[in-house]
Amino acid sequence: MFKKKKIIPAIIAKTQEELDASLSKVVNLIEIAQLDIMDEKFVPNTSLFFDFKLPETSCFFEAHLMIEKPEVWIKDNWHKVNTILVHYESCNNPKSIISDVKDKDKKIGFVLNPKTPVENLSSFIDDIDQVLIMTVNPGFYGSPFLPEMLDKITELRNMKPDLDIEVDGGITDKTIDLVDKAGANMFVSGSYIIKAKNVKESINSLKKQLGMK
Repeated sequence: MFKKKKIIPAIIAKTQEELDASLSKVVNLIEIAQLDIMDEKFVPNTSLFFDFKLPETSCFFEAHLMIEKPEVWIKDNWHKVNTILVHYESCNNPKSIISDVKDKDKKIGFVLNPKTPVENLSSFIDDIDQVLIMTVNPGFYGSPFLPEMLDKITELRNMKPDLDIEVDGGITDKTIDLVDKAGANMFVSGSYIIKAKNVKESINSLKKQLGMK
């Protein structure tokens, strides 16, 4: 089944000013931006772990919760975003979180760290909107891409052909073709986009590799 391909910039910010600066570079160029929420516990970094504000824009936002207690963040902040992505490794009761997020009329996805197998999602795969496969160990911009994750993407695509499969970590013009061929359709890129001298050219270079206009 054909799934629409999307380029998604990842935003890491420690202050509202940093968030505003990064978003100003991308919101008029893309459909979705990913907000990387980090609590310095689940990952050794902090980002957007404050009461941030988002601009009025047609851009959609997804929250990637790299935190120990996702249900607490969801309770306080769910209204800010369109999609909530929860790490399987930090979630004690996936079905409860799925129900909670869907009751709020938001999309729900789960995230798998490199060492977490795809089959861990099998009991609730039909109840979620997307899965994010980490192709780096999470927590930083610019971590090296792990090519051994490509088989994991393909395994997930075979498990559920109509699923939105997102990939995050080390996505550049040199790696995006690999994850595309493996079966992903949503491509998260952090430093390659946000730290580029020309953000629009950087996004277009990724689109070119995917055959997107």
